[in-house]
Amino acid sequence: MANRPIYLDYHATTPVDPRVFEAMRPYFTEHFGNAASRSHSFGWRAEAAVTAAREAVARLVGANPREIVFTSGATEANNLAVLGAARARQAPGAHVVTSAIEHRAVLDPCRRLEAEGFSVSYVPPDAHGLTSAAAVAGAITPETVLVSVMAANNEVGTLNPVGEIARVCKERGIVFHTDAVQALGKIPLDVHGLGLDLVSLSAHKLCGPKGVGALFVRAVNPRVRLDPVLFGGGHERGLRPGTLDVPGIVGFGAAADIAHAEGEVESQRVAKLRDRLWERLLGSVDGIERNGHPSLCLPGNLNVTIAGAPADAVMSNARDVAVSSGSACTSASAEPSHVLLALGRTRQEAEASIRFGLGRFTTEEEVDRAAGDIGRAVEKVRAEHPGKGRP
Repeated sequence: MANRPIYLDYHATTPVDPRVFEAMRPYFTEHFGNAASRSHSFGWRAEAAVTAAREAVARLVGANPREIVFTSGATEANNLAVLGAARARQAPGAHVVTSAIEHRAVLDPCRRLEAEGFSVSYVPPDAHGLTSAAAVAGAITPETVLVSVMAANNEVGTLNPVGEIARVCKERGIVFHTDAVQALGKIPLDVHGLGLDLVSLSAHKLCGPKGVGALFVRAVNPRVRLDPVLFGGGHERGLRPGTLDVPGIVGFGAAADIAHAEGEVESQRVAKLRDRLWERLLGSVDGIERNGHPSLCLPGNLNVTIAGAPADAVMSNARDVAVSSGSACTSASAEPSHVLLALGRTRQEAEASIRFGLGRFTTEEEVDRAAGDIGRAVEKVRAEHPGKGRP
């Protein structure tokens, strides 16, 4: 259908895979039991479904199932990891290291820790958005109790060397957390092979349902201790109270199984589409530059700055193309992207930047249409504002 909207905002959320939806369906109506109800078959069936999903998520990241703690999403997982790990190690002068371009679900808990008396260092990335192990090591002090650096940036897609950072932390006996929400299912992620201690995950960036996530909590070598941030029951190893969202967790497990079986091939396909989109934009839009690392990047990410074409105006003139100008979690803010500013972009350049997110159901035809629509929108915006920041 020629005028069907094109969804290229997969970093914000993804459509639920029909196979995931079918796996979830019975747990809304037929198998509706509470997984904590241990005295009857309804509860037993729900508990068995949660166990199977826990095994699927663990398998995808190379963990032991007992190391997977289900949460309401990655924001809760990040809060539990950052606040829980830091508070469990609180001491006079306790220090935390993170990067300046983390998601707000990490930066805001770090601000909270500062209000509680912790000191926090915000490591600046390089010009491509990469936070190196050397930069992290340079920020560590004898009082450092936690390091948190994301696996893949949600705006520019840059992949960080989390295995190298984990080794730096392990040598010093420091707990290392990574927000792996955007990386999950798109690049290989072996939590034990990489030496990670805490890893935040989310279903809805994996063609699973919204409202369910998980935190990997290392159980051995070393066993990571966390202070809970929510109270009201002993669920999830005492770390996360509340009735488990059985349908959502089942959906997370199904999405994890699909990613485990198909992720490598799918990532290659999406990367080719991303490159196709970039080539077409280069051919039709002058003054366009790419943000993020040119090779160490998520397969479906393309973040560009278009001189003389504010992103909001371009998007208004290309309404059939669903893209964004930054993180969905900060889209209501009038401020330009903190990520792009940290990469050295000016405010005007950051406001002229668009994030494309390609995914499982993106097609070549959609990529070509989107490039054409964006190109025409840029021409119109520039014509209406001649000379404004033009290349």
